[in-house]
Amino acid sequence: MPDRFETGMAVRRSVLGDAHVDRAEAAKTEYDLPFQTLITESAWGNVWASDAIPRRERSMLTLALLAATGNFEEISMHVRAATRTGASRSDIMEAFQHVAIYAGVPKANHAIKLAKQVWSELDKGEDA
Repeated sequence: MPDRFETGMAVRRSVLGDAHVDRAEAAKTEYDLPFQTLITESAWGNVWASDAIPRRERSMLTLALLAATGNFEEISMHVRAATRTGASRSDIMEAFQHVAIYAGVPKANHAIKLAKQVWSELDKGEDA
């Protein structure tokens, strides 16, 4: 069985990109090392590494869940990640429409605002 941390780091780099992961790794301290290890092994080495659903769908689920629960901090990161998982802008907008109906228009509206900011940056050639 492959090491869950190594698997998680490989998946994390594949989804988020080397530049993002390198920045996160450089910012890691002794205080958040256990937390960083937890998310690398659990979120990336277990959930995102699963073949049960494709990464495209996993991206859409993640964005919808982040928006629906009001956890907007990671929306931009996952919108950028969608460029690597195959979730299109239309796919993301469909996910946010579901958020509007099932979790509330204000949450979807804010998530859409964040996504549009990311797409504007990407269209200008800024960091993906």
